[in-house]
Amino acid sequence: MLSAITPFGMVASDTKLSHPLPVSGNDRDLWVHIIYKMADPIFSNLAKGTLRKNMLVEKSPFYDSRKNVTYLEAVGRCLAGIAPWLALPDDSSEEGKLRATLRANVLKGIANGVNPSSPDYLNFRNEHQPIVDAAYMVHGFVRARKALWEPLDAQTKTRVITELKALRTRKAFDSNWLLFTALTESFLLSIGEKDWDKKAVDKALDKFDEWYVGDGWYSDGPTFALDYYNSFVIHPMLVDTLEILVKHNIKPQADYDLALKRMVRYADQLERMISPVGTFPVIGRSITYRTGAMQALAQVALEENLPEGVSPAQVRCALTKVTENMLGGEAFDKNGWLKLGFTGHTPEIADYYTSTGSLYMASLSFLPLGLPADNPFWSDPAEEWTSQKAWNGAAFKKDYHVKY
Repeated sequence: MLSAITPFGMVASDTKLSHPLPVSGNDRDLWVHIIYKMADPIFSNLAKGTLRKNMLVEKSPFYDSRKNVTYLEAVGRCLAGIAPWLALPDDSSEEGKLRATLRANVLKGIANGVNPSSPDYLNFRNEHQPIVDAAYMVHGFVRARKALWEPLDAQTKTRVITELKALRTRKAFDSNWLLFTALTESFLLSIGEKDWDKKAVDKALDKFDEWYVGDGWYSDGPTFALDYYNSFVIHPMLVDTLEILVKHNIKPQADYDLALKRMVRYADQLERMISPVGTFPVIGRSITYRTGAMQALAQVALEENLPEGVSPAQVRCALTKVTENMLGGEAFDKNGWLKLGFTGHTPEIADYYTSTGSLYMASLSFLPLGLPADNPFWSDPAEEWTSQKAWNGAAFKKDYHVKY
């Protein structure tokens, strides 16, 4: 899938990144190149007020006609993934220049996205789907408050808050959706809003306490489903909601610690699911979210909470191989937008709620870019991941279920 190289240093901030992926031997360069390629079309257009004009929207053949939500999907989901990277301090490196350009476009774009007079005014007001994607936008603010929330001007902050409160005209379904509302309302608490919806937050926490099925897995509602929603949504949003609540003395530290232990356990399993050649089981719905299935593993790597016996380098190498396999040139169209599919263009596998904007959940595996380049995650020598060790006849860590 990967072909001829273009040196990372040649990538300019105004370049359409449609050329082949760079192969410099540096995993971080590869990750930066791909995430910039993914995010730049969204936020450079949003900053100019041309996202609706220029975003090429493809829908599942079974789509339920909610095209108007696809733009908020792209913005919110991608923001959640790029936020830790954008939170790094500025520097004069080529990566730093790309990061600064993207951050500036994100901040300007958010202002456009909540401005009712903008051609790119995002849909927070109609249908249920905005409950989901507003929460991903919020997750970006939570993950990079100083870089993405605090620099916004007062009017833009007021408009964001107004849009988030407008979501209350609709209720989340009894599933992972409860956590979208919980994270959004907890964020409002964190920025000093007095009328945050504590009942909705408590409902989400109570339900997921009830829906824990053991060994690091939650049921997505009353019935268990074998898919990646524990990674797409449940663990990251539950843990980050609880972190806010603990900081504000709403919940005890023990609640957060338990949720984090469960996420670490689940991340341990995700790492083992990555095959020796960098593939993972194609199970469950929303498989077109591609590398987003690895969000929980990416988050514990970012937070330097990897499971005992799992090194940062082996996670980096495993995720790099998955990224190469899934987000090579065939994943993007000629204009740089993600295509409906798993590795390439297979729109028939897209679920009825999936359109172009939905696909930017793939950004969520890039959370470790929030670790600086000299962190061991990036600087340690390459290492085999668990399935490589096992299938190559090397020793590997035994696996036991947990009772927490």
